Amino acid sequence: MPLNPRLIKESFSAVEPVAGKVAGYFYGRLFVQHPQLRALYPPSMEAHRDRMSDVLTRLVWMLDSPEELTSYLAQLGRDHRKYGVSPEHYAAVGDALLATIRNFAAEVWTDEVEAAWTEAYAMAAKIMTDAAAAETTPPWWLAEVIGHEPRTRDIAVLTLRPSQRMDFAPGQYITVQTARWPRVWRRFSIANAPRADGTLRLHVRAVPGGWVSTALVRHTRVGDQLLLGPPEGTMTPPESGRDILCVAGGTGLAPLKAVVEHVIASGERPNIHLLFGVRHAHDLYDMPDLARMEAAYPWLRVVPVVSDDPAYEGLRGLLPDVVEQFHSWADHEAYVCGPPAMVDETVRRLRSAGVPLSLIHRDPVPDDASHGDSSRGGRRHGEATHGGRPDEGTGHGDRPDEGASHGGRTDDDAIHGDPRRGEMVRSGA
Repeated sequence: MPLNPRLIKESFSAVEPVAGKVAGYFYGRLFVQHPQLRALYPPSMEAHRDRMSDVLTRLVWMLDSPEELTSYLAQLGRDHRKYGVSPEHYAAVGDALLATIRNFAAEVWTDEVEAAWTEAYAMAAKIMTDAAAAETTPPWWLAEVIGHEPRTRDIAVLTLRPSQRMDFAPGQYITVQTARWPRVWRRFSIANAPRADGTLRLHVRAVPGGWVSTALVRHTRVGDQLLLGPPEGTMTPPESGRDILCVAGGTGLAPLKAVVEHVIASGERPNIHLLFGVRHAHDLYDMPDLARMEAAYPWLRVVPVVSDDPAYEGLRGLLPDVVEQFHSWADHEAYVCGPPAMVDETVRRLRSAGVPLSLIHRDPVPDDASHGDSSRGGRRHGEATHGGRPDEGTGHGDRPDEGASHGGRTDDDAIHGDPRRGEMVRSGA
């Protein structure tokens, strides 16, 4: 039967107001039917319950946009390969999901509604499994840590050497799993353009209570092994030849630095303004390298911005305010990455100043995005809401009670497992 978005949305309207209860019921049902799956999840389930609700809501409201929905599901399917997902896992989640919707939408449930949900889930599962089967890149990479540079008390720059070459575009991100936290993946932007030696750099800020970010900053050493998921994200270099504006808050610098590296290496000569915002001067963790890039490329202007340090003698203020102090950016390609509030406010002001949305680059806001484990703009969870402090996390959650974002194309880490041990289980869609 054809897909019926109307029936699905009408029945979902009875479910959406009690999303927290829905997620709890879903996982309870899943684990009762498949108790062996519970051991594959991290101890805290709160993040997964929130993520399941967010992803389900997004999928329901994307039903009227078939192309967008297909692209989104295909990326989820490709990303899920790193967990070793097989068709029986989709079937198990589908059964639990249908039982959950039926329970909470009982007053409006009919045979037609059940058929609509069954058809929709079958379509989604097919798109995901077909995309996974068609993908030829590895589902995950083993990588050795060959460099670990503490830059501040909370920030480290890691250099990784994957066991096999990873092809990626500048500005993309990857998911990372540490031996300290098996089955927990978090997103981090790649901070360099592709290199001949295949190495990758990550800029990582440890956030309070952050599982993966803290492990990477404080407990990871040269010689350690990490697991890396496939590269994702759409905030890639322009091909227009226009001048470029990059607005980076904190470790949101990472993907923008990769884009700038690529432009420099391409031989093109656009003017590039890179505004690098932090709260205190000691948080300007990458200035020596940025200064070297600026010296070698006369068309690059790096502008450090500090918001909360009265002793700082350079430019002070919040990034959205500073952006407005310069000339018009209307003809520039604009890249914005950092704390969600800063990203949202900067994008709003750029649009108000006449920059077309088509020239503003930020990865789609991830449904599970918090802040701490990555460098991309995501949803609010506690960062400054008055315009965006420039250094309060950068886009992917890490704490045990929040989601795992970089603000990327894939909007959840919906399956957790350790592929080295054959562990896998869906947890979010």
